[in-house]
Amino acid sequence: MLEKFQSKHFTLEKVRDGIYAAIAKEGGGAVGNAGFVDLGCQTLVFDTFNTQQAAEDLNKIAVQVTNQPVTWVINSHWHGDHIRGNQVFKESTIISSQTTYEKMKDLHPARIDKQKSDIQGLKNYIQSLKLKLGEAYDEKLQQQIHFLGEMEVSLPTLELMLPKQTFTDELTFTGTERSAQLFTLGGGHSHCDAVLYIPEEKVAFMGDLLFVNSKPSLFEESNPDKWIQILRKLEEMDIETAIPGHGPVGTKRDFQLVIEYLEKQ
Repeated sequence: MLEKFQSKHFTLEKVRDGIYAAIAKEGGGAVGNAGFVDLGCQTLVFDTFNTQQAAEDLNKIAVQVTNQPVTWVINSHWHGDHIRGNQVFKESTIISSQTTYEKMKDLHPARIDKQKSDIQGLKNYIQSLKLKLGEAYDEKLQQQIHFLGEMEVSLPTLELMLPKQTFTDELTFTGTERSAQLFTLGGGHSHCDAVLYIPEEKVAFMGDLLFVNSKPSLFEESNPDKWIQILRKLEEMDIETAIPGHGPVGTKRDFQLVIEYLEKQ
């Protein structure tokens, strides 16, 4: 099934039995990584990408692989490339930390309204980039055009779908095949970053606390010192495989590379 699956937005990688990483493709509508876990009697999705069309592909393959609808959807943090596909999962229970919920509610409506009100401006900008590309081919520019095209497709029907359930420190999901622990140690990359840990398989979905083979993104809200503290605590856990918010699937060794980068900021 995985061999036949194709999406222009992401590649799907089986990390362990019942655990799948959806790794964003450059220029697609995903932007950030996502994934899903088959708990046995329930399916849990981690993050929902930047567009509905990418999230639709994720939902489709999750249902095909697990033979059941998605029960739970987790938003690791409030940034758009991890939550803007939420509306595809209206029938599922979307979960985030209380802080993430509040930031989504406070900050996204105005951002989305502004983007929706200037779709023509986006079209004009895409056209200008295409003209530039016609003068001299550039792969990065081509990827940017594809990415902006996915944004243009998504905006007319984009709806902000807020989490239906929140947590403060941690939540545990127990299935017939495996369990999963959702927790936050506070904010480092964003105001609040959540991690999903599957102890039986020693796998962690890290969200944007981890970047692999790519430079970590720092924003005004980011706190490098706290980010480092969180990663050092996670280094103490029994983690063999780490699914980052951006880049290929990594290991605990990649934590140190992010720490070293942050220490220089």
